[in-house]
Amino acid sequence: VRFDYLDFSTEPLRRAACEAEVQINRRTAPALYRGVVAVTREADGSLAVNGPGTPVDWLVDMARFDQERLFDRLAARDALDLSLMRPLAAAVATFHSAAARRDDHGGRVGMALVVDGNAAGFSAHGADILDPTLASALTASSRLEIERQADLLDQRRRDGFVRQCHGDLHLRNIVLLGDQPTLFDAIEFNDRIACIDVLYDLAFLLMDLWKRRLPRHANALMNAYLADTGDLAGLSLLPLFLSCRAAVRAKTSATAARMQPDARRTGELEEQAREYLVMARDLL
Repeated sequence: VRFDYLDFSTEPLRRAACEAEVQINRRTAPALYRGVVAVTREADGSLAVNGPGTPVDWLVDMARFDQERLFDRLAARDALDLSLMRPLAAAVATFHSAAARRDDHGGRVGMALVVDGNAAGFSAHGADILDPTLASALTASSRLEIERQADLLDQRRRDGFVRQCHGDLHLRNIVLLGDQPTLFDAIEFNDRIACIDVLYDLAFLLMDLWKRRLPRHANALMNAYLADTGDLAGLSLLPLFLSCRAAVRAKTSATAARMQPDARRTGELEEQAREYLVMARDLL
């Protein structure tokens, strides 16, 4: 496959992507990411995993874990204990403090690209799903807020708050290993998505908790993160960051609805897209 945000169209590119995925995700989940293995073509024409034959493709080798300990599944069955927010905040804060600084991304330009990408997605994939007046108004309001906050966005980039972050930090990408919240499945295929302000990274998780009607969890997580990092100077950016995260979900839900063969699931995704769009407006 080849999209505007990733290119997996050749075997060498897929190998490089697998290697990058392992390297990126060992930062937070070294026990899960074992390495990269080859799919090999054997002498008799059959395929094998890590056989003696010629490599024809590549796989990421991960340790299996209990899917019921994913944070989204815990939340779905009301089993995501509020006490887990403190160690989760510590895990995210520790990860952010060690993440590489990337002043070649982020800032005003980086957030403008997010808003422009959302607007394009609303138009291309949400035309018959999303309210066009609401989508247009959200885009205009978001652009105004970026201009209003431009100096702070750029100052944070210069001060080192734009880093090689997770990029996709929501509940489905966190698992409870033992008693430790563990982040995994970070973005490895596109630096524009992953190299962001640390508070924009955190905002995806806060927005996800809020969408699941867990505002106390979001509040506890944010307070604990701020206590650990002392990063109070960027708080005025949170409405923009939270709104953009919800808008991304509106766009991706609408896109997924168009690709879904099951009519019931299509309806669910379309309704989800509309809910996220309203949420994006309200957060901003």
